[in-house]
Order: sequence, then C-alpha cells, then structure tokens
Amino acid sequence: MLPGQELVERALALATVDALTVLVTDTSEASLRWAGNSMTTNGVSTRRSWTVIAVHGAPAAAGVVTASTVDPDEIAAVVRSAEEAARRAEPATDAAPPIAPAGGVDQQWSARAAATDIGVFDRIADGLADGFARSDAAGSAATQLYGFAQHEVRTTWLGSTSGLRRRFDEPIGSVEINGKRTVDGHPASAWVGAGSPDLTGVNVPAMLAELDTRLGWSRRTVELPAGRYETVLPPSTVADLMIPLLWAMSGRGAHEGRNAFARPGGTRVGERLAAMPLTLSSDPALGGLEYSPFVAVTSSTDDVSVFDNGMDATAVDWIRDGTLGALAYPRSGATEFAAPVAVPGENLALTGGSCASLHEMVAATERGLLLTTLWYIREVDPATLLLTGLTRDGVYLIEDGRVTAAVNNFRFNESPLDLLRRATEAGATERTLPREWKDWFTRTAMPPLRIPDFHMSSVSRAQ
Repeated sequence: MLPGQELVERALALATVDALTVLVTDTSEASLRWAGNSMTTNGVSTRRSWTVIAVHGAPAAAGVVTASTVDPDEIAAVVRSAEEAARRAEPATDAAPPIAPAGGVDQQWSARAAATDIGVFDRIADGLADGFARSDAAGSAATQLYGFAQHEVRTTWLGSTSGLRRRFDEPIGSVEINGKRTVDGHPASAWVGAGSPDLTGVNVPAMLAELDTRLGWSRRTVELPAGRYETVLPPSTVADLMIPLLWAMSGRGAHEGRNAFARPGGTRVGERLAAMPLTLSSDPALGGLEYSPFVAVTSSTDDVSVFDNGMDATAVDWIRDGTLGALAYPRSGATEFAAPVAVPGENLALTGGSCASLHEMVAATERGLLLTTLWYIREVDPATLLLTGLTRDGVYLIEDGRVTAAVNNFRFNESPLDLLRRATEAGATERTLPREWKDWFTRTAMPPLRIPDFHMSSVSRAQ
C-alpha cells in the first residue's frame, strides 16, 4: 500500500481541472471485548479511505469521489471520475476561493502513518482480570462484567493543487464496562465509561469500584410514577444531552427558521440562553481532547464545505457566559449572512460552574434522582430542540443527601436549551465519555448539573 502522502501527490499530479483536493485517511484500530467475566475477542485492523474533490468552471462546480482501493493502478480512474462529476455538476452554492497555504508543508507530512497495537490494552486487561477474579470469588453474589475497549489512530493527509500539504494524527480511545448482578432476586445493571486518547488516563480499578457502588444501591428498589423530579446529572449524561445541542447549531438553519436558534428576521446570537454564566465551547487545542486543526470533510452540508478543506479550525465559544455566541457557518454561508466563519467542533466543553463534585451535589440533595445514563435519544421537535429518550442502567433515589435505592426506568422529554435555562447548579468540569453518542463523538468535558424539574414523561419497563 502506498504511503498516504504519496497517494496524495500521485493523484494531484493527474489533475486536469481548475483545482483538485485529495484527502487520505489511514485508520489503525485495536479492540478488546469481554463478557461474563471472561475475555472473548481482540484484534487489530487497518483501513484506508481517500477522497478526490475536483473543482471545475466558473461559477465553480464540484465533483467528489471516495474510494477505499489500495491499488496504485486505480488512482487515475478515481481522479477522472471526480473530474467528470465536476464537469457534469451544477454550480455549487457553497463555492469559495481555494485555501492558500499559509505555513508551508506540515512538519510531519512525510512521516509514516501512526498506528496502534493490542499492547495498548495491557493495563486495562490486567485491571479487568483482577476484577474478574474478585467477582468470581463472590459466588452467588458475583457481578458479571461485560464490555468493550477500543483504540484507534487516524492519520489524515490533505493536499491540493493550490499547494496545501496538511497532516494530523488523531488518537481516540474508550473503555465501557457494564456490570450485572442479581440482588435479592432482582436484576441490577450499571454502566461506567472512560475516554482517553492513549488510554493511559483510564483507571479500571476505579471504574469497577464505581460499578460496585452503583450495584450496591440496587439492594433496595423503589417504583416511582412519571413526573418532574429534582435530578442530578453526572458529566457523562450531561455530555449526551449537550452534543445534540452542538449538532443543531447551524447558522443557515437558523436564518431559514429550521432550528431552535431562529428568531424573526435573524438568529438568536446575543440572546441569553442559560441562567448561569456557563460557556459551551470547542477548541482543537484543548488539552487531552485535541482534534484536527484544519477542515477535512468529504461532503458539503449547511455547516461545512468541501471548498473550505485545509482552512484552519479555530476555537469557538458557542455559548459564552450564558449567551449564544456563535453558530456554524462555512465561508460561503458566512459571506451570505454577514456572520463570522465557525467550524463545527469535534470536542465540546461546558465550563463556568463551581468546584463541587458529583458526590457533593448528591450530598446537598434533600430528595431527588441521580440519573447516570441515557440511551436511544432522538430529536422530537427541531424548533425547540426537544429530545426524547430512555434511562438505562441506573436511576437512583436520593434521600437526605444519600443514594438509598434504585428506581424504575423512564422515558424523558427534555430540550438541552431548556435544561441550561432551568439548571440551578453546575459542578466541576471533568473529561467524560458520553454513552449514547460515543461511536460518533468522544471528546467531551462536562460538569454535573442539577435540574430542579427534569421531566420523566412516562414509566419505562425496560430492564
């Protein structure tokens, strides 16, 4: 297989249209699975995806072709297909001038693709083995552990006929553990997860201890009806509710009245959204949560454009001190609506709360719910960003500052915008792994939140 940068150069050398951009992404992935207190599968794989974006004519039209072939003899066919698509295409509504190189060739351009291997799981496997042994020794009270660990490194090269040569190595790691136990004849289940670019920050013994604590809370169970409850949301749950908020922040959608950030004659930028001075931001340089510092996309949407490939991606405060600060616009949209260019972030941080830990917020709760994980989240109404979903693997009753019982599952109906407006306390921000959106979005840092009236719309019988 050709090195990625060589594939880029060979493809660019074949250009016969006005402009050509080539993206190559090599992914090295390692995975580890376990079930019923036993390792089941592990493996390492590699794959390549590459895209040619051809631009032709005035006004400009674009043709995009993506391939996974690793045969050098097929490079020309892919380039010609993209160029032919550009010649047949209608003028692009998101057309913009080519991005010119600013800092020369990226320093790591010529280096080999980054890679991972199964050894990245050594510490995790040792911690799990200890957990399996302790659990099996408990006999009938044993906790059955299930889960999945994944580590991948993506190397992306981007080159263009305008002279761009950019590269980024992107490591992504996550560990999820589900514990199941029968407590006094009742099934109990709990989930914990952690993310880290190189997995060195994952503390398996601490994760297993948290699982044991949560399963212990299930010794007593309480049935509660649907309704509104004071609810403490841990950072992982907050992440699962804030990510759809980020995804909805389309500038064009707001101007066209298609999302929750629209108002008559414009957008809600500058409007206060949160009662507390919270800031929701994305930053490609955020320590431990870094993402590509340049745009690298294979298709255009309302929020990103293939014409912007290679452009710097900078930090954005989507909400600043409680006020809507920005919406997502590619260069073409920013020009059309006289707004700043803003690239959708690949990490998300919510800051501005206190130093209180989740434990301290629980201790300050007279009566309420601790809602540890969500799943099957879906958008109900884009105009209000109303979401629905289910609780899973751990809803607990708090009484007089202590968790005293497990509670039945619910369906919820909430908008993250309303949650920010109604939240009465935000704790200390920490890196966390979302459960629902982990397959698409892993880089988050969130605080625990207190919602005085979280809406559990109906009881769910899901176990």
